[in-house]
Amino acid sequence: MCTALLAAGPAPAAESGGDAAKGEAEFRKCRACHSIVGGDGEVIFRGGRNGPNLWGVAGRQAGSLADFNYSPDMVRAGEAGLVWSEAEFRRYTQDPRGYLGDYLGDDGAKSYMTFRLKSGAEDIWAYLVSVGPDAAGE
Repeated sequence: MCTALLAAGPAPAAESGGDAAKGEAEFRKCRACHSIVGGDGEVIFRGGRNGPNLWGVAGRQAGSLADFNYSPDMVRAGEAGLVWSEAEFRRYTQDPRGYLGDYLGDDGAKSYMTFRLKSGAEDIWAYLVSVGPDAAGE
C-alpha cells in the first residue's frame, strides 16, 4: 500500500462519471446508516449514525473520521494508505468485507458495513462529491 498518499494529504475530489441527481435518490439506500452533515453542522441528508458521516468522504483516509468507531480493519486499511476515491468506493460498496480482505491481504478482515450495493455507486459518489467540501467552497 502506498503511504505517500498519506503524506501528501487528501486527494482532490475528482469528477465522477456518475449522475449526482440519480445519486441523491440512490443515497436513500444508504440513509439507514449514513448521514451527510456539512462541516458547519448543516444537515444535508438526514440518516442514521451507525455508519460514518459521508460529507467530505472524497479524498479522505479510510477509518479516520474523528469520533466514529470504525472496525479495526477499516482503521488498518486507512493506515496502510486507503484513501477514498470513486474507484475504491465502488469496489468497497459492492462487497465491503471482501474488499477489505483483498486490500489488507487478510481473508479474516471485517467491515461493519454488511450492505452490498449492486448498482448505482458511481451516482452516489457523484452526489457525495456534489455536496462535499469542494462543492461548498470549504
